[in-house]
Amino acid sequence: MQFNFDKINDRRNANSSKWQVKEHELPMWVADMDIQTAPAIIEAMHKDADRGIFGYQYVPDEYYRAIASWYKKEHNFEPDLDWLVFSNGVMPSIGSILRHLTDLGDNVLLQEPNYNSFYNAITSNGRHIVNSELEYQYGKYSINWKDLEEKLSDPQTTAMIVCNPHNPAGIIWDKETLTKIGKLANKHDVLIISDEIHGDITMPGYDYVPFASLDAEVTKNSISLASPSKTFNLAILHAATLFIPNAKLRQKVEHAISVDGINSPGIMSMDASIAAYTQGHEWLTELRQYIQKNREYVEDFAKKNLPDIKVLQAQATYLAWIDCSKLTDKSDEFNQFLRDKTGLYLAEGTKYRGNGNQFLRMNLATPKSNVEDAMQRLVKGIAEYKA
Repeated sequence: MQFNFDKINDRRNANSSKWQVKEHELPMWVADMDIQTAPAIIEAMHKDADRGIFGYQYVPDEYYRAIASWYKKEHNFEPDLDWLVFSNGVMPSIGSILRHLTDLGDNVLLQEPNYNSFYNAITSNGRHIVNSELEYQYGKYSINWKDLEEKLSDPQTTAMIVCNPHNPAGIIWDKETLTKIGKLANKHDVLIISDEIHGDITMPGYDYVPFASLDAEVTKNSISLASPSKTFNLAILHAATLFIPNAKLRQKVEHAISVDGINSPGIMSMDASIAAYTQGHEWLTELRQYIQKNREYVEDFAKKNLPDIKVLQAQATYLAWIDCSKLTDKSDEFNQFLRDKTGLYLAEGTKYRGNGNQFLRMNLATPKSNVEDAMQRLVKGIAEYKA
């Protein structure tokens, strides 16, 4: 490989939220990589810093062209430049959309288990969560279409958040599924908000379908959100892009994020993002391969040594969704037990709701030596938990 993803990077004294842990602990909970970003991005940031002037910036056309070119090469889809809107982040934008494009007391539909930050974004803005829970059988999730349409048909339901690829389960929703969701949402006048922040982290042989790439009739009431933050571990840059094919809807969203003050770039975000989207292809290809090898190691190790758990096969993300139902239906307590006894710090599935109370989530975007260490700790922890 051209890039060294095995390198151990000491993050304990770097103001890292992930690594704000005890000396003996191994944090693999939050979706934050322990891998240095692409060299071209670091170089771009150095150039920004070396100028020594950190005044206001604007979003250049080059930024939007870089995104369109990236999507064409990586996802076989070239969005119109007019569709693209810059913001400071995916979650701040979702909060802004809910505040300005839905009303207090409206229902926002989710499919649990789902990304935990969605719940706070909905309830803290005075909206109600409606769950059309994913059905789980034989290690796979599926949509209950009858229940989904029933929830969409409620006049109080005005928005649905689609997570594609799905966090935490790593599912890529295919074109047929997304089209069906879009048509049902349009039928009942429900806004689709598609969080696609994990879209670039697909496993080799898979690709995700951007919602904005669907037929115009399906996308006319949709907003898709993407960011280099997960792909290149650039969360601190606070840069994201919204894909909004409908001009009227786009104007409303532009107004919303302007009112909320989340439409201006930070000093590092422009050049770094452009470098990522124009020079990050080879780095990402190798990263996908590396994560897949980590995933295969975890799956094989669990099959051979940990019969009480099952690591679900995933098509995307660098997250492993681990079925612990043979051991517990209180994954928060189990997760705390593992942390206390072994120092292994995973994400408890309970916070993702749905059947997450039977799951743990593990971050695989870390050097393989950490993954190997984690699995040994898991063996020890499960043995003590069963004792």
